[in-house]
Amino acid sequence: MTVSYTLKVANSRFGGFSKLLFRWKGSIYKLLYKEFIVFVVLYAVLSLVYRRLLTEEQKRLYTKVAQYCNRSTDLIPISFVLGFYVTLIVNRWWAQYTSIPLPDQLMCVISSNVHGKDERGRILRRTLIRYANLSAVLILRSVSTRVLKRFPTMDHVVEAGFMTQDERKKFESLHSDFNKYWIPCVWFTNLAAQARRDGRIRDDVALRLLMDELNLYRAKCSMLFHYDWISIPLVYTQVVTIAVYSFFAFCLIGRQFLEPLEPGQEGDLDMYVPLSTLLQFFFYAGWLKVAEQIINPFGEDDDDFETNKLIDRNLQVSLLSVDDMYQNLPPAVKDKYWNESTAQPPYTMATAAETLKPSFLGSTFDMRMCEDAEQSQLAEASPSVPRIQTPLLSRFFAAASPAISIKNFSRGSRAHTHLRRPRTDGGFPSPYPNCSEEPELVARIEEEEMEDEESRARGTRPLEASEMWRKELPLIQVKAPSSENMGADQLEAWEP
Repeated sequence: MTVSYTLKVANSRFGGFSKLLFRWKGSIYKLLYKEFIVFVVLYAVLSLVYRRLLTEEQKRLYTKVAQYCNRSTDLIPISFVLGFYVTLIVNRWWAQYTSIPLPDQLMCVISSNVHGKDERGRILRRTLIRYANLSAVLILRSVSTRVLKRFPTMDHVVEAGFMTQDERKKFESLHSDFNKYWIPCVWFTNLAAQARRDGRIRDDVALRLLMDELNLYRAKCSMLFHYDWISIPLVYTQVVTIAVYSFFAFCLIGRQFLEPLEPGQEGDLDMYVPLSTLLQFFFYAGWLKVAEQIINPFGEDDDDFETNKLIDRNLQVSLLSVDDMYQNLPPAVKDKYWNESTAQPPYTMATAAETLKPSFLGSTFDMRMCEDAEQSQLAEASPSVPRIQTPLLSRFFAAASPAISIKNFSRGSRAHTHLRRPRTDGGFPSPYPNCSEEPELVARIEEEEMEDEESRARGTRPLEASEMWRKELPLIQVKAPSSENMGADQLEAWEP
């Protein structure tokens, strides 16, 4: 069965994972101990042969071979190859689990849309959900060794109640060279259409919802079949296996403790036991064994999926949902917080401390605002002065545009609001009160503002953007078109 240790790691504590290292079932020790013993025995045999049976000349030759093998281990990208392989295997393993068909959504739709408290209605609901479970059993028999051992023949499926004798005859009478797990789904659709004609399903919307849920259920059965059919390319598995085995074959020779080649030359410390090499074998070979275990999670390993338990659970829950729970509702009454505006469920003494924690209202809720009082004051809207856009030709000429002249700084441009002074008549304050201002520039701004106020008092119209453009760019000459190219009516309509 699946080894679960979720409760052991619910809270992080000192040495929390250390307790898991001493478990045997589902552990890496159980998975790897045979390969580990073989590696240790081979290393010990080579070490004894080198130390006791070889002559001095043979030891020198062995030392050169060992040095060559030790350098060769750096040429095998074992971490790169093995890392990508295990990542691919883990993603595939989880995708296969999420593809296991569960009837929960389908049974809710059947219970709410296939009506009738009489015997006919009950038969319809139970038969529909039984067909769905039969389809799952048929596909799991095709991919899981545990389910196949439980239902080795169709007689066992009939005896288990997933199929009747008449249904078995119909099933076996349909000849196909491919897997026939989809046949119960077709029976489901035909029976649902018959229930719609009989009025057991009251509208086409309910029938469509039922068909959609069945298609999702059937799609998961199909994905399990394709995961079992299309494996990870064999060449990738072979490359990874050869890389790991060749790496440790070189380690058996190259990681021996050797004597120096020349007399008097200082050699490495003779530890007899290659601890770092053994740890390396434990990590890399263990990584490969993990991939070997979960590449097909429908076997009988410790951490493979509990498919038989899933079949039992799905059949029991689905039949309970569509039969005993059909229109079997508890009375609808007022809840406990009917007269309370704020519902507050009680806490036990073990969780009372959680009530002292403030609710999260947002990451900027406790941010301190600027101490400058002017930053927190409300600002009135800017005066309704028509904005003057920068003419397009200003991108091509070096002359200054009238839209960014000194006069327009005080009324139209927001990008240079730091040139405005705080006004005493309640106008818009400067966002940079500490910014230094040049007296001459300030005087020119005030003079232009006074001219604007006088022109508005006299009722004169301020210059438009086009007029200001012509005024400040006298070098641009507009040449009138000749009468040869334009007609008389076009010349009258044209304004220089």
